Amino acid sequence: MNTLTHTNFNFPGQKNVYHGKVREVYTLANDQLVMVATDRLSAFDVVMPKGIPYKGQILNQIATKMMRDTQDIVPNWLTATPDPNVAVGELCEPFKVEMVIRGYLAGHAAREYKAGKRMLCGVSLPEGMKENDAFPAPIITPATKAEQGDHDEDISKEEILKGGIVSAEDYAVLEKYTYALFERGTEIAKQRGLILVDTKYEFGKTKEGKIVLIDEIHTPDSSRYFYAEGYEERQQRGEAQKQLSKEFVRQWLIANGFQGLEGQQVPEMSDAFIQTISERYIELYESITGETFVKADLSDIEKRIEQNVLAYLSK
Repeated sequence: MNTLTHTNFNFPGQKNVYHGKVREVYTLANDQLVMVATDRLSAFDVVMPKGIPYKGQILNQIATKMMRDTQDIVPNWLTATPDPNVAVGELCEPFKVEMVIRGYLAGHAAREYKAGKRMLCGVSLPEGMKENDAFPAPIITPATKAEQGDHDEDISKEEILKGGIVSAEDYAVLEKYTYALFERGTEIAKQRGLILVDTKYEFGKTKEGKIVLIDEIHTPDSSRYFYAEGYEERQQRGEAQKQLSKEFVRQWLIANGFQGLEGQQVPEMSDAFIQTISERYIELYESITGETFVKADLSDIEKRIEQNVLAYLSK
């Protein structure tokens, strides 16, 4: 099956292009951004050799739907989605922190807790918690990009303000928006029989100085979901929770001797396994959105995208 693993467009008024791990961002002269979601799959900060059919479409469509479902409470950068793999929006100056919010002791927070830490990003964690227990109230544990590499690093609110990374006035807005988005995301997840465990939000400033939500939101790549049914029983029995995220890919890689460490080789992914990943992503889409996934035409993805974006830009 055809997948979109790289693009090399030259749109009218194009100033530059940024090739990220899974998305490619084209900046145009009129302060517009064209963000293309590719089918690349990243795990342990490493891009896998093969693309996953429909993955870019799935992530783009979840993110754009969630932006529209939250725009009444938090403004965002999005202006149009001219193609299943494309979002067009306003050029913003990103804040240098990611607002990570956690409703449950899972993932990175659980690993830190297990190591004996009771303070995470300046936030005190209660004693006596088990992995995947709910916090008394959601906590914000910000992260900042490391100077070297793509790894995120924990940082406290106090360090952010003291270092002048974000002003106190702006940080207050980021906090307010983060809690509001997580509350809405939790409500949407509950309607789908899911629990929004933790997620991250990124924000930027428009030319006019308005703070808006940017990047993706509530996707399985940026969020962790549990199935609500059976959650309490699994907690009581000390069993692992049934997750809705790309964790299954990470677990397969670990089982095949890869965790992104130096000297490790990415294991060969068979076409059958690639197909399984694609089917799981479609399941993720339908579970998170409550809608049936409609497959886009894969016969010539680049040509399709180019035609759709050019038609939009010419309006």
